[in-house]
Amino acid sequence: MGTAVEGGRSGPRYVQIADEIVRQIRAGVLKPGDMVPSESELVERYGVSGGTIRKAMVEVRASGLVETRHGKGSIVKDRPPVRHRSSDRFRRSLRQGGKAAYLAESAQSGATAKVSVLYIGPMEAPEDAAQRLGVPAGTQVLARRRLYFRNGTPVETATSYLPWGVVKEIPELFAENPGGGGIYARLEDHGHEFAEFVETLQARPATKVEASELVLSPGAPVVHLIREARTTEGLVVEVCDTLMAADQFVFEYRIPAAD
Repeated sequence: MGTAVEGGRSGPRYVQIADEIVRQIRAGVLKPGDMVPSESELVERYGVSGGTIRKAMVEVRASGLVETRHGKGSIVKDRPPVRHRSSDRFRRSLRQGGKAAYLAESAQSGATAKVSVLYIGPMEAPEDAAQRLGVPAGTQVLARRRLYFRNGTPVETATSYLPWGVVKEIPELFAENPGGGGIYARLEDHGHEFAEFVETLQARPATKVEASELVLSPGAPVVHLIREARTTEGLVVEVCDTLMAADQFVFEYRIPAAD
């Protein structure tokens, strides 16, 4: 008798089964080092053919969450989360040392990090970003959209919105690689000294589009983070809208006890 698959995408049965296995890994039902059930066990559990299970496992392996060992089967990979030391990650000394926050944090966790740039160019500012930047909605801004990977798995998307009047004279900000220290270093090179970074976080279920982009099961938890980069002159020169797979990140804050 087959087992119902809950919370998966609509579509072929093998896709639904793959989504269920991935969901179990992300939820910690299958933990790092655990063996994924064998083909025969999955055939019995879901009441499908061996061919369907083999196609499902192709999808599971494509998620980057398991590794297949000859003669042993598929094993859940060890995936230590990136630790966001949010009180320290945007220190000026790190930028001046040419270190981008995400790459440095991933390296500290022993992960292989990669950033894929999806879009750089003009865009009409969305309402929330425009309000935070202090411009009317629809005003032209520079958008920089990226997809971040850990060990080959997409874990985060981020879109930066920067005022056109600020960036139009900074050609590096229109390049895929803005140089050591990232866009914050280039902004400071051009006189925009930072005073603080303000972050707002919200945990919620992923939408279907977000789940597809981050290879998550529909409804999987994500962290929606919006950051404002404020200068000593009180100007917000970047709004960064970020979405993170919740199981891939730990947030650490240092909160002063004194006034």
